[in-house]
Amino acid sequence: MLALLPVFGVLAGVLTTMAGLGGGILLLLGLSLVWGPAAALASTAPAMLFGNLHRLWLLREEFDRDAAKAFAWGAVPGSFLGGLMAAWMPEGVLRWLMVAMTAAALGRAFGLFTWKPRAAAMTPAGLGIGAISATAGGAGLLVGPLFMAAGLTGKRFVGTIAAAAVALHAGRVAAYGLGGMMTGETVVRASVLTVAVMGGNVVGLWLRDRVLDERKAERLELGALVVCMGLSMLGVGKG
Repeated sequence: MLALLPVFGVLAGVLTTMAGLGGGILLLLGLSLVWGPAAALASTAPAMLFGNLHRLWLLREEFDRDAAKAFAWGAVPGSFLGGLMAAWMPEGVLRWLMVAMTAAALGRAFGLFTWKPRAAAMTPAGLGIGAISATAGGAGLLVGPLFMAAGLTGKRFVGTIAAAAVALHAGRVAAYGLGGMMTGETVVRASVLTVAVMGGNVVGLWLRDRVLDERKAERLELGALVVCMGLSMLGVGKG
């Protein structure tokens, strides 16, 4: 499995850079099936932190700074507290929340309504999503619909999610370290994944610029969102 980590990392980087989300679920799924959820969370968190930091640098001119900053005010303490608790949020609540947010994003994308979350709503959303991501992973499932419903698309959508993910993963990496989840073996896995994800980021950005037009990019973002939500609803990658 260790030899497959670079493959998982590159695929995760490509998918997230092209679609805005999905890479974290891919890694969590693969690793949790072999090493269990706790090791998967601890191994993927540092890789996702540095991978999203690298993606944010690549898209530093593209992200919505106001939305990302407001989200981070809640995400950092939320993910830190969630990581310390290391407890599962009731799955029923999480799944219905994902359904509601995804429905809102899809409805807005298809022009059924024009609801747009205000900047003030981003901080409490970050707090809740931070706690969820630290205990159950899959933060993109909630961050994606939130920013998509806010009207972000294309590279601006991908870049803003990367900025939000940096805040989310920073808090939980610190909490996992304090909680003793970061072992020597975990650090090795995370290091391999980090390098691979960064490589995937570069490939994904290259492909996005050459393969996707605005319409195709929007379809890919929505498709990745729906597929990831479906996997989560089925419990894939959890437990």
